Amino acid sequence: MKRLHSIAAAALAVASMMVAPSANAQSASAGIDTAQKTVTVGAFTPVTGPVPFYSILTHAAEAFFKNLNETGGIRGWKVNYVTFDDGYEPARSVAVTKRLVEETKVFALAAPVGTATTVAVIPYAKEVGLPIIGPIGGASAFFVEPNLFPLLPDYGWSAASNAEFALNDLKFKRIALLWENDELGRSAKRGFDQYLADRKIEPAESIPFEVKTTDFTPHIRRLVNSGAEGVILFGSNANLAAALKSADRQGLKVTWFAPFFTADPSTVKLAGDLLNGVYFSSWLLPVSGDDAQVKAYRDSIKKYYPNDPVGVFGLNGWSNAALFATGFAKLLDSGKPLTRENLIAAMNTLTDADVGGSRKVSFKPGDHRGTRQEAIIRAKDGGFELVRDFRPYPAVVFDAKAE
Repeated sequence: MKRLHSIAAAALAVASMMVAPSANAQSASAGIDTAQKTVTVGAFTPVTGPVPFYSILTHAAEAFFKNLNETGGIRGWKVNYVTFDDGYEPARSVAVTKRLVEETKVFALAAPVGTATTVAVIPYAKEVGLPIIGPIGGASAFFVEPNLFPLLPDYGWSAASNAEFALNDLKFKRIALLWENDELGRSAKRGFDQYLADRKIEPAESIPFEVKTTDFTPHIRRLVNSGAEGVILFGSNANLAAALKSADRQGLKVTWFAPFFTADPSTVKLAGDLLNGVYFSSWLLPVSGDDAQVKAYRDSIKKYYPNDPVGVFGLNGWSNAALFATGFAKLLDSGKPLTRENLIAAMNTLTDADVGGSRKVSFKPGDHRGTRQEAIIRAKDGGFELVRDFRPYPAVVFDAKAE
């Protein structure tokens, strides 16, 4: 009986060994076609719903992968990019992600669109070990999730970079902040306040405004009386244009600063020559610059999506798609099996990488603040020029505990 038991146990062990690798191989190879050297990745995107113009981001990501495939791929590997509409509804984003994982068998998500939508997907993605590469949104939770690798910085870091440039490079003594009264503006205000407090400097003014504000007359009046030499505005391109026009009418002569997403041709159309001389802290290179990747973005959009505007919005989508390509190249170079787990490990080895229109991107376990530096660009004659190369964010803000 003992011998029979031993034989049965041995047979069971052999059977387990035969079954387990097969199951593991099937799980490991999701989205990987080694015969065709093709990796399938996906994303959710709002084709319908309240923000259909966000599809520009996905078009740019698609343009990146199409251009990539036509120019040799990733070490010879092609990318099959599959996207589904989620209507910008978090519950639908979860359903779309499950469809991508369970039916399309994607290897990872690449450049999915939205903050709330990505946050909603995180629990399921963690459950199945799905990497989320380059989510196009901003939340502090993104920086610590082990399977999530964001490019977009915290707005507080950007506001602090603007303030640092104004005080250190331009030698201003008094600067003010105009901030949109929502999470975007409040985040910028936190960084601005932290940085000035560390420098023991009082803001010349700190003035909130509502998202739909089109008349900045009372805000500018306060700035006139503040003695500010520079004003940092964190809001939309329409807000910036409206503030510049109000300042021009009231004769306010100051230097203006704004965030990266307003360094866009659409702002030139709204503000005209008043935009000349405005500075922008930016994790992206100027969209009108000569950098090879930025030029490839412009050329690809004109080729694949000629009706889409060429601007920083699209370069954002392009760069987040490029992040997947950078990480997958790292995985291929490692020689390790092409698994999701190993993709995450490869992403955690990125150090000072050039990714699309961004520079100095790094990840490490427990710290996924990918964009760690920003440049300063300036509007000039309808275009944008780099005036200060990428520098680390002020440490007092970058290393501050998330609120």
